Amino acid sequence: MGDSKRRKETLGDKYGQDDKIFKGAPVTKTQARDFVKWSTRGAWGGIVLLVAWWLTVRFIGPALGWWEVS
Repeated sequence: MGDSKRRKETLGDKYGQDDKIFKGAPVTKTQARDFVKWSTRGAWGGIVLLVAWWLTVRFIGPALGWWEVS
């Protein structure tokens, strides 16, 4: 008998379902992994926007006369 069939017999109804992070938590490991992935993308997006804003204020704005840099 293969390992997959043995695992299926051992787990019964729970076979193929995601594991919880810890007992009692309504969050699965897959959901936690997705949250980390999306929050990391959001953080990088924020960094890109911050750099774009800084470049605008520091270089483009003074060149167009929008802000004065002393």
